[in-house]
Amino acid sequence: MQFALLGSGSEGNALVVQAGQTRVLLDCGFSLSETVSRLARLGLQADQLDGIVVTHEHGDHISGVARLARKFNLPIWLTHGTLRAQNAAFAGLSITEINPHLAFAIGDAHVQPYPVPHDAAEPVQYVFSDGIRRLGVLTDAGSATPHIEATLSGCHALVLECNHDVQMLADGDYPYSLKQRVGGRYGHLNNAAAALLLGRLDNSCLQHIVAAHLSRKNNAAELAVEALSGVLGCTPDEVAVATQDQGLSWREIV
Repeated sequence: MQFALLGSGSEGNALVVQAGQTRVLLDCGFSLSETVSRLARLGLQADQLDGIVVTHEHGDHISGVARLARKFNLPIWLTHGTLRAQNAAFAGLSITEINPHLAFAIGDAHVQPYPVPHDAAEPVQYVFSDGIRRLGVLTDAGSATPHIEATLSGCHALVLECNHDVQMLADGDYPYSLKQRVGGRYGHLNNAAAALLLGRLDNSCLQHIVAAHLSRKNNAAELAVEALSGVLGCTPDEVAVATQDQGLSWREIV
């Protein structure tokens, strides 16, 4: 099982996971040409994908989904609330509405959605598995919940939001209302909150930890790495960072 990120941040997000012979794209916030280019960087063509799963309807996660699906005839999985928020854009496409609490399969990939607190219609995040190994993804959540902790415990790899540093956000030039939104319960996890959540998980199987969805203005990679490595007691170079421009190259889960 392996995974990679095409890019991560407020300007566009997409992650690809391969389980067995199945390749699934999680979100697509890039233009069609940019998505194709970033897939090629990972040695993939869009027609090698088996489908797209969607977390929520914010543009940095969903703006490229319909165009990619229409161009390459890809099925889409998303919640009823997310579909309702984007119903016109998805007309005529192969859509499967998912229950936020019920697992489903796409070929060899087992997919477990789980609800998260975020300012969207019906947002979810996902754990992907090949039946043995588990990749947990958590971005776009303003706060941790006991259900999130239970779902992400025991994963072999984690992609974890470290959106902002609290002080950098407070001192930055965002309008007050935006600061409140980003830092609020339905906004985005800061470095300290991500580290606190990570420390509560069962990490006994953890092989990969990736800091993701970092803000260009309100965070620095070294701060996110310091927060996560400090909790795990590992060296900073053991914490990967998914960037907006380069994403993250393939990581294999053994």
